[in-house]
Amino acid sequence: MSKYTAADVLLLAKRWQNTRRSYLLVNPLQAKHLPSAPDAALQMMQCLGRKVAAHYPQARLVIGFAETATALGAAVAACLAPDCVYLQTTRELMPQVKSWLNFQEEHSHAVEQKLCADNLSAAVANSPQIIFVDDEISTGKTLLNIVAQLKNFCPDCQGKEMVAASIINRLQPENELAWADVGLRSEYLVRPEPLDYEQAVADFVVSEAKPIEPADLPDYTALTAAAPYMDTRLGVMIGEYQQNCRDNAKYLARHLARKITPDSRILLLGTEEFMYPALLLGEELSGLGWASEVFCHATTRSPIGIGQVSGYPIRNGYRLHSFYATERSTYIYNLAAYDAAVILSDTTATEAGRLALADLLVALREQGCQQLFYVQGGQNVQHL
Repeated sequence: MSKYTAADVLLLAKRWQNTRRSYLLVNPLQAKHLPSAPDAALQMMQCLGRKVAAHYPQARLVIGFAETATALGAAVAACLAPDCVYLQTTRELMPQVKSWLNFQEEHSHAVEQKLCADNLSAAVANSPQIIFVDDEISTGKTLLNIVAQLKNFCPDCQGKEMVAASIINRLQPENELAWADVGLRSEYLVRPEPLDYEQAVADFVVSEAKPIEPADLPDYTALTAAAPYMDTRLGVMIGEYQQNCRDNAKYLARHLARKITPDSRILLLGTEEFMYPALLLGEELSGLGWASEVFCHATTRSPIGIGQVSGYPIRNGYRLHSFYATERSTYIYNLAAYDAAVILSDTTATEAGRLALADLLVALREQGCQQLFYVQGGQNVQHL
């Protein structure tokens, strides 16, 4: 598909008890809140990437927004050049980072965001344009916040073109004027008709995601990636990162092919900000041709209401421990029965990871998943 419509990429859900913004736009092709075929997700992401590359072929710095657009940002960067720097924002604790650029995502369930600034000045200097990537842009305030912080931090930004690329763009004329004042442009795939989404979800009756009840830990198989996944929170050369992910995908696919029954229905499940490797592993498994169906999606920090009315996109959900912090909840939505489910995370063995893994395995088994696998990526953003 080379052209997308609002019907392709936009479903409307109600956030659970969020007083800043009551609605959430759910993209069924993004492999985040809903399961999607990896090829369909990557095709949509690459469509945006090719558009950016066609208009800004010399850009060598792409910044993706956590957590929903982390895979999207990587896919856009990969459409530019192997030496393009890809750097994602994060909400995680990373004691090895010396300098942060902090900004706010005002409507979010988790307002505080930050960008590793240890090597940011050099990346800015090497790129005539700075490309920001988010899945959906509404008022554009988050972009204005990060641009202001970036210009304060790095004087070299003053003469740079800045571009915000997104799947969905909902900017109104007054928002575009504010962007023009700071030299910010936009690229996007879909511009939906204006709609009062707050009003549209006002009458939705929803419930909270289900907590995991204590249960015996289901049997699962632990795998380790061939090499630690590179950390896009610190900044990576996209060519090296893609090769790192593809090498791991080939290695893991060979092991999984020996363990999973042919003609199986398989789920690849990333954790929070760690989404792109699951998509590339899903693409690899699909390419082998022995699975009947392959789907990808991810856990998320977003509390979304569960509804049963016809057409509502979020039909079931579980509240889990986070893989990254023991005190934090995370969620998984629209789980179904799969013959095999593969969890991929970039954490190493921590108490948070053990609690989260137990929760997720129980949820998957409750939904009827038969074979369960866990891939440790070898990185750890929470504790050194």
